Amino acid sequence: MNKKDLLIGFIIGILASILGSFIFISFFTDFDFMTGIESMKSEGKLGKLITLGSILDLVAFGILLKLNKEIMARGVVLSVIIIAIITLFA
Repeated sequence: MNKKDLLIGFIIGILASILGSFIFISFFTDFDFMTGIESMKSEGKLGKLITLGSILDLVAFGILLKLNKEIMARGVVLSVIIIAIITLFA
């Protein structure tokens, strides 16, 4: 069960980052999601966008800890680490 919970937490973390990025692009730019991603990438601000999107990971982490789902919370942290590594090399 530990690996399954870790995977669920990882997926929650990835989806929370994508949702956070979508919300940021929708509210603070005039672009749709894919055009906003391409625009941010061309301006060199994709890392900042992903960082702002990861704020929802903090919320997910707190909720999972409140529900005593420590292994899922580890998966969220793992997703943030993976996203940070991908952002550094992309």
